[in-house]
Amino acid sequence: MNHAQLNTRYKAWADDVFLSAISALPTEALTTPQPIIFGNLIRTLNHVCMMDHVWRCHLLGQPHGLTTRNPEPCPALEELATRQREMDAWYVHYADQMSDIDLAKKVTFDFIGGGSGRMSRLAILLHVVNHGCYHRGHVAGMLYQSGVAPPTTDLPVFLREQSQDV
Repeated sequence: MNHAQLNTRYKAWADDVFLSAISALPTEALTTPQPIIFGNLIRTLNHVCMMDHVWRCHLLGQPHGLTTRNPEPCPALEELATRQREMDAWYVHYADQMSDIDLAKKVTFDFIGGGSGRMSRLAILLHVVNHGCYHRGHVAGMLYQSGVAPPTTDLPVFLREQSQDV
């Protein structure tokens, strides 16, 4: 398994563990205003899913149609969880299809906030994984503040549960 395959599988697992854990929360826990840029827990998760969409479009050379990193409307958790799991499955499949040569190829894109960028496919995949980790940390903080212990989604836990020796 190469780095892209390991990382996309890890993200899919971590997202699934997290989404499963918060699925039992009442709607008010997901929508209570929080002092963060995205406003609340579910909008933070929606941001992650939508930015995964943006990066997928960059990888495919397609327009993503977004003009903001905090798009409206925000779906209910069940729909968002379905979208995120489908997105994660796409990334796992994409990584499985890429050779090292393919992963090294550069992709040129425009940032939503303006300006152009250029990254290798591998760097984009690493960014998608890191971005998800970063915002799961935000959500974990919100959960702790509301008295709910978030699930553990650290890479070593994933490796242990998958019986991976990397």
